[in-house]
Amino acid sequence: MAERLQKLMARAGLDSRRKIDAAISAGEIVLNGQAATLGDKASAGDRIRYAGKRYRVLESGARPARVIAYHKPEGRVTSRSDERNRPTVFDHLPRLKSSRWVAVGRLDFNTTGLLLFTDNGDLANGLMHPSSEVEREYACRVRGPVSDEDLKKLHDGVELEDGIARFQRCWFDGGSDNNQWYRVVLSEGRNREVRRMWAALGYQLSRLTRVRYGPVELPSWLRAGKITDVEDGLLTHLYQIAKVSQRSESVLRLELDSMRRGRKKVMRGRRPGGRR
Repeated sequence: MAERLQKLMARAGLDSRRKIDAAISAGEIVLNGQAATLGDKASAGDRIRYAGKRYRVLESGARPARVIAYHKPEGRVTSRSDERNRPTVFDHLPRLKSSRWVAVGRLDFNTTGLLLFTDNGDLANGLMHPSSEVEREYACRVRGPVSDEDLKKLHDGVELEDGIARFQRCWFDGGSDNNQWYRVVLSEGRNREVRRMWAALGYQLSRLTRVRYGPVELPSWLRAGKITDVEDGLLTHLYQIAKVSQRSESVLRLELDSMRRGRKKVMRGRRPGGRR
């Protein structure tokens, strides 16, 4: 059994297929001691070196993906590292032994709410692809009353620097004149899109929280900074939306080179009178 290198590495969460393609083209991925080329396949027993780490391919049966819901608080960035040394959402996730977490979309530094993570890169990429048209729902606290005319503009389309943006649905959800809550739904994930749409009409958000991603809602009992596993029924629905099979034929695991080196040192230490 063999599988394209890009697909195998992306599913293991090492990076997106686009980035892995670029790394292969740049000669940054080594397969069995040779620089990998586009189109290469890997199978059980193969060795891969990427980003300073060594991996081996193991064959296994079906391995269900894990998807977790994380309640992101303010003040954390949705990246693995930050040049300003700000805390990241990945710092607070449980450790994985043979893969790594992939974020399904992003939330900016000051936005709170639901973030999904999975250890299946194909599932994450499928859910984020524009063709999947996954709905995102947000709770917005707006300063000042919002006119009916502006609500219509938000629904019909607002001109942004990267094109027209619109809410599929937008409705009043309570509050006072100076702090009104609105729920909005859209099915794309452009950078800071919700904030920029309100700002384009002169409104300022004092709070923005994502409360739903596709069929997964942010549990009311899940405190900020905490996680919970997505239940099996919703997981099946996510696979269907992403158009990805739930079966996983092989798994890319980190090769334990350091353990083998350590074992050799122990054996040498037991040999009395050995050569120096």
